[in-house]
Amino acid sequence: MDETTHGRSLLGEFLTTRRAQLKPADVGLPDYGDRRRVPGLRREELAQLAGVSVAYYIRLEQGLSLNASPQVLDALATALRLDDAERRHLHTLSGDARKSRRRLPAERVTPAVRQLVDALGDSPVVVLGRRSDILTWNRAGHALFAGHLAGDSPDRAATRPNSARLIFLDAHTQDLYVDWHSKARDVVGKLRQAVGEYPDDPHLASLIGELTMRSPQFATLWAEHRVRAWGMVAYRMRHPMVGELDVLQHSLAVPREQGIRVVVTTAAPGSASQAALRLLNQTLQPTTDRPATAHPATGTPVHIVPPLHS
Repeated sequence: MDETTHGRSLLGEFLTTRRAQLKPADVGLPDYGDRRRVPGLRREELAQLAGVSVAYYIRLEQGLSLNASPQVLDALATALRLDDAERRHLHTLSGDARKSRRRLPAERVTPAVRQLVDALGDSPVVVLGRRSDILTWNRAGHALFAGHLAGDSPDRAATRPNSARLIFLDAHTQDLYVDWHSKARDVVGKLRQAVGEYPDDPHLASLIGELTMRSPQFATLWAEHRVRAWGMVAYRMRHPMVGELDVLQHSLAVPREQGIRVVVTTAAPGSASQAALRLLNQTLQPTTDRPATAHPATGTPVHIVPPLHS
């Protein structure tokens, strides 16, 4: 499938799926119950809501027109009740952004990115590529998210972990999130955004195919065509060493590094969760240099054995 054909498919799938998910009552239209032969809105209903002709909308849904004006796309986004991330995704899929896209650069961790990671101190940090590959992490990031993996695994392409693959195929990572389904939806939504931005990335397409085949949960979420924006998200984690903790994961885009993001995890100052993160950091010190530390939940003095491969 060439890039243009792939773009048509993505645009048509997105419009069709989102139209099917919107009920007539959601937009103030009468619902005729069993008399309706299609799920969600009809094409003519959506076209009317967006103020475009039915014939023109059909061409958009079939991918025969990839050059809709920003005004038309905004009208469709409003009619479909899209949020800001989904609205941007629709504009990307229209094809305007792809016309000027250059060859994708090789992903790398620059000295500037390593300097930023070092400057963040003891906060758990993970650097993700455009396909959600883990390009590097600091010791705290490794201990929080993947202490069961080799600490140097991001340094080798053959062993580099992928955060989406871990969420859906790795039991340890799944157990880290109390509300795994919320985390899974966020991961899929961000992959949806990536596919819209990088439709010509064969490795990304291969990852989507693998997850669709190996994970029924991923396949179900992927079919919903939901998009999630990068930003700040709250999660409750359940770490095997320090128990439950409430954290914020902040995603910082790296300037001039296409698609690379620095994800920093923090907890509220003075909270038990912040104490748990500090306790986890104690596992990174040699045992002989580490005094007994009070567990944030029980107050019991503990010595924690460092995770393997840290």
